[in-house]
Amino acid sequence: MAINKVIVIGNLGANPEIRALPSGQKVANFSLATTERFTDRNGEKQERTDWHRIVAFGRLADTCERFLSKGRQVYVEGRLTTRQYEAKDGSGKRYRTEIVARQLRLLGNRANGNAPTAQASDDIPF
Repeated sequence: MAINKVIVIGNLGANPEIRALPSGQKVANFSLATTERFTDRNGEKQERTDWHRIVAFGRLADTCERFLSKGRQVYVEGRLTTRQYEAKDGSGKRYRTEIVARQLRLLGNRANGNAPTAQASDDIPF
């Protein structure tokens, strides 16, 4: 048995980038910041921010386009994937680890404009 499931809650670092695949299906890409606050061994408060690359397809990409913007807090559930590509300058292979979103929930108060939960179907193109 194997499980590949990721859940993150964080804030968008920028507006999502939306584009269409050759098939016509939309894809959304955005970065999500999660911040951990803790007290170190010396009793000093520390803060560490991690950035996560998120990709969403189809209806979920439409939801991202309509409701997400920089700073918005969002819950993302999906799977972790690493893809390989050739560097544009021809210097070799590069790797990018992303979360392929399967579910998205907008968080925050009404001032942020709540919207319904969106879920993707299993028609992810890879």
